[in-house]
Amino acid sequence: MDERIGMVAYSKAGRDKGRLFVVVKIIDEKSLMLADGDLRRIEKPKVKNIKHVKITNIVAENIKPILIAGEMPDNHLIRKNLKELQKSEVRDGKEVW
Repeated sequence: MDERIGMVAYSKAGRDKGRLFVVVKIIDEKSLMLADGDLRRIEKPKVKNIKHVKITNIVAENIKPILIAGEMPDNHLIRKNLKELQKSEVRDGKEVW
């Protein structure tokens, strides 16, 4: 199992630029699948080129064990986890991503 699954990433390009996602699946060395539980739900994750994504060192602790077990987490858990992580990364009124 790839260690990047369950990590938080943000888009560097495209119309979803700057949006936070959770890495759901690694397709190959060039692309991966992302979900945010809102616009990109777990049932239909976004396929994105790795060059267009910045994978952070932050792990979605509540989501990773579910993904590793081969199950699909609920969309509300993904949204909640990303929202909490985004709040914790805002300092001095600016996002740190």
